Amino acid sequence: MTFRARRDPELEPAAVRAAHARIPAAFRDSPQYVHEGLSRAVGLDVVLKVECVNPIRAFKGRGTWLAVEALAGEGRIGPQSPVVAASTGNFGQGLAFAARAFGLPAVVFADAGANPVKLDRIRAFGAVVIQEGSDFDEARAASSAYARDHGAFLLTDGEDARVAAGAATLALEVTDAADRGAVPLPAVAYVPLGNGALIVGVGAWLRHAAPNCRIVGVSATEAPSMVRSWEAGRPVETETAATYAEGIACRVPVSEALDMMVGRVDQLLLVTEEELRAAQDALTSATGITVEGAAAASWAGLLADRQRSGPALVILTGSNAAGAPPMPS
Repeated sequence: MTFRARRDPELEPAAVRAAHARIPAAFRDSPQYVHEGLSRAVGLDVVLKVECVNPIRAFKGRGTWLAVEALAGEGRIGPQSPVVAASTGNFGQGLAFAARAFGLPAVVFADAGANPVKLDRIRAFGAVVIQEGSDFDEARAASSAYARDHGAFLLTDGEDARVAAGAATLALEVTDAADRGAVPLPAVAYVPLGNGALIVGVGAWLRHAAPNCRIVGVSATEAPSMVRSWEAGRPVETETAATYAEGIACRVPVSEALDMMVGRVDQLLLVTEEELRAAQDALTSATGITVEGAAAASWAGLLADRQRSGPALVILTGSNAAGAPPMPS
């Protein structure tokens, strides 16, 4: 079995640019600049894209808004038909934020050990949080059963191309800035890889606007299911996803995302827990932002890449680190 390339209309260039205009201003046009300290550390230009200066402190607000907007317009969710999802936290925050804005109910499943900083924010945005299972994938199975039993719509991160289109809009902002001369055009992009929506969206846009840019996904050695699946050409589940970086802790791969990755990804890397923690500390120190573990995968991947060249895009995907002070509700 091999994965089958998909060309979803939501990921076509004109659709991505139109989607960018529909995303709330609070999530658009996030900071992007050449970080001098990071650049000196590796001897090449590092373009930092900061995706955590927004209401949920993470990039997920882009794609979840587009998905909820579309599902509501299609009548698939409504006041009596909630949207349901499983999340390690940031996807759930984005879903709750969008559902509240559209006046819709949302139910978010998380595992028993999920990041409490993220869960508190999901509740603050008005969604119901149900904790079930020992890891994200058990929570995902519970969310599927709940949606089936309650006549609700299940939105799965990585499956819906509209979620990936939201991620594409952040790459659009980088290449638009490069066209203006504000940042150099990336020759390589390092993308944290969990359920796959981020790398699908970034890869889709850069294939259009920067076709020579190398797209590199970065997962944790303790949660390698997406990488192992990509290498095998078929879904490969792992017994555990034991990384502390919950945003990329995927034990059961998302087949739809793997199909959408075809033609949009050049290389996948695995980084250790030690490399992730070192990268997290380095980014937090360099930026003054409390960087969460999954967000550190981008910088850790650059450091681990023996083929690295520049300019390099590093995406700071979120700042909801476990143990961080909670945001005021």
